[in-house]
Amino acid sequence: MNVAELTRVRATDPGRIAKAWSERRRRPLVADDGRMLLVAADHPARGALGVRGDVTAMASRSELLDRLVTALSRPGVDGVLGTPDILDDLLLLGALDDKVAIGSMNRGGLQGAVFELDDRFTAYTAAELAARGIDGGKMLTRICLGDAGTAATLEASARAVTDLAAHGLMAMVEPFLSVVEDGRVRNLLDPDSTIASIAIASGLGASSAHTWLKLPVVDDLARVMDATTLPTLLLGGDPQGDPHDTYAAWSDALSLPSVSGLVVGRALLYPPDGDVAGAVDIASELVHGGRS
Repeated sequence: MNVAELTRVRATDPGRIAKAWSERRRRPLVADDGRMLLVAADHPARGALGVRGDVTAMASRSELLDRLVTALSRPGVDGVLGTPDILDDLLLLGALDDKVAIGSMNRGGLQGAVFELDDRFTAYTAAELAARGIDGGKMLTRICLGDAGTAATLEASARAVTDLAAHGLMAMVEPFLSVVEDGRVRNLLDPDSTIASIAIASGLGASSAHTWLKLPVVDDLARVMDATTLPTLLLGGDPQGDPHDTYAAWSDALSLPSVSGLVVGRALLYPPDGDVAGAVDIASELVHGGRS
């Protein structure tokens, strides 16, 4: 199936999606080397379509899917993080067999909205992830001490961690200490703020048995990573500057024993030179060290 056929299938045979999930070939969550490289594609559901100043870089769904299929075809890429619309498309395109699939759960805190920190769970539920045979769920958990909406976000995240653990699924928590400045949310990326966010996120839910963290690459990362025993994947963020500097930062971070891999979206899907396969191959080498 190609991208042009997706709308026709959705319109005439929507049951094909559930059937395809039931027939998907699955793999163990973690590779033999204990490392993981995931491609992230959950940005559009927050209205976040920009890359390096181009505010509509991710607007074309056909182009995004083409880039994702290319990335997932490369050796050493373990899987993808996405919202239901994107994961269903990739499934129909045949790109998710033998790959880890992580569903993004809370997408209600739209970028730039006055309710951005009231981050409702508007996508996957733990029960739906389990029913589809999806391998886990991810939740962005921004903690703003000056915004009352944080309480509801923490409660919802804790409930999701508990429910995912009950199904034996990965709970990927992405915590930030955040502030609101001039009406915009800004995540605090200094080491001490990151450590505080780790401590809060690690205690969410009734069980931590299946909890993983998704964290930014920040200064003094060795001290930051000493704040947790939870397996951790590092995020790529909105790519800025020279990609080689980014790769060097990832390489240094991946040398830490508590770091299990990367979850990267725009930096791999929209590299400055347009070579998705090349960017993904570099990240794969960094994560798996040639063992892919």
